[in-house]
Amino acid sequence: MLIHAASLRGYEAFTRAAAAKAEVHTVPTNSELFTLTYGALVTQLCKDYENDEEVNKQLDKMGYNIGVRLIEDFLARSSIGRCQDFRETADVIAKVAFKMYLGVTPSVTNWSPAGDEFSLILENNPLVDFVELPDNHNTLIYSNLLCGVLRGALEMVQMAVDVRFVQDTLRGDNVTEIRMKFIKRIEENLPAGDE
Repeated sequence: MLIHAASLRGYEAFTRAAAAKAEVHTVPTNSELFTLTYGALVTQLCKDYENDEEVNKQLDKMGYNIGVRLIEDFLARSSIGRCQDFRETADVIAKVAFKMYLGVTPSVTNWSPAGDEFSLILENNPLVDFVELPDNHNTLIYSNLLCGVLRGALEMVQMAVDVRFVQDTLRGDNVTEIRMKFIKRIEENLPAGDE
């Protein structure tokens, strides 16, 4: 019986180790698949539209539509309540949302004196793994989908923001910088009689 119990404990330990190893290997595989799929999407958009500005608009629009839907998943999975101010929103975006969906944690920096504008600095942008921009696409904002996602998600929690890329490692910058500016709080419009 001692041998059997020891074997069972060994098997359970092996099973836990194998499961942990499988989880570790699943994350890179999924992120690589996402990165490659996103690359194929951007490539197709470049073929479908005549100039980079139009591709940038389409990426932002697609990101916005994703963000509008993604916020529900984020709120359900994170159990985070309403943020009290824009600084708290910035921290939640960087430390929870980016980590949850992209596996990276950007730093929040370069706050404006008014506290209504900041930068997210990505040392490593997972969307640009395996990517090199061709010379004929020098105005393409390859990761512009992220701007749309942030804008769409925040709009669903009554925050109007402007989101844009300031620096991009694909263009030779040392880091990727996304600049976010708070525009206004969006008032919920209740139908007449629903007050």
